[in-house]
Amino acid sequence: MYEELVNVYRDELVESIHNGAIAVVSPDGKEIASVGQPEQKTYWRSAAKPIQAIPIVADGVADYYDFTAQEIAVMSASHSGEELHIELVRSILDKIGLDETALKCGTHYPYNKVAKEKLVSADKEPTEIYNNCSGKHSGLLALCKYNDWDIDNYFALEHPLQQTLLKYIALLTGVKKDEIITGEDGCGVVVYGLPITRMARAYARLANPEYLPADLEPAVARIRDAMIKNPEVVGGTGRFNTDLMEVAGEYLVAKGGAEGVFSLGIMGGPGITIKIGDGNKRAIPPVIMKLLAEFIDLSGEQLDSLSEYEEPLVTNHRDHKVGKILPTFELNKLGKLGGENFASN
Repeated sequence: MYEELVNVYRDELVESIHNGAIAVVSPDGKEIASVGQPEQKTYWRSAAKPIQAIPIVADGVADYYDFTAQEIAVMSASHSGEELHIELVRSILDKIGLDETALKCGTHYPYNKVAKEKLVSADKEPTEIYNNCSGKHSGLLALCKYNDWDIDNYFALEHPLQQTLLKYIALLTGVKKDEIITGEDGCGVVVYGLPITRMARAYARLANPEYLPADLEPAVARIRDAMIKNPEVVGGTGRFNTDLMEVAGEYLVAKGGAEGVFSLGIMGGPGITIKIGDGNKRAIPPVIMKLLAEFIDLSGEQLDSLSEYEEPLVTNHRDHKVGKILPTFELNKLGKLGGENFASN
């Protein structure tokens, strides 16, 4: 089912192995490369957030409430709970006439260490606004307010909001709505069980919205551009997702998710989704960096900026380098990759 993707070395020995699957799909839906069995299904969690944001833009909600590009970006984010992220979510809630008590995403401490320590030192517990999904939830509440839908149970499968989101997931992935396996995500809303090939297809079209119906193209391009131009909003300080788009955003749009899923789309090229079998996110950056070498000619300066992710170091509690993480897979090329890389300097 899964094949070896990454070896984790401690000194000379391979201490751990991360298996997984990879799907590379062109914007017209053709699978052009893979590792493992990419037709197997897994849940598409936070990596689906840009698709969940589409009706907020396409249905006129973003214009009605005058949402900024940064606010659209935070709706697609798994943010770190930094000051910028919290300010953006509060701004969205203010514009729609709600406060953070309307959020039903649950609580956890901010991913950002400084933001977490600030709460702890003030002897404060995190509220829903610090949840990494609060941007998405504020956007979904905006969609509810715009349509005069109930905001108390917006997370429920039968709610018109969740049925609307399922429609867009089906459209972008090409999976029929009634064939999508549904479950409950970490933040309480509906989550989607799909083959990773279909996740990759959706990102190929997020990056290349000209392959979508003409009435959706401007909205999808607006979400893509908001993410690319505001990578610090989509993730946060020191996060791979943010660093990747800060360095290579002229070529791609990317979004990670829980349990080892990461999706990206290349402008003028394919969509890619990886799934790490054991869900360990440490395996994601070296896999993505190796895949990018197949499709994008990054400059020496760009590669230097991302070098820490190519072969991530393993360190101990004394901050000594004790090993490294290396990708080991080879792509099974099923179709034409394009001869030359899709994007070059």
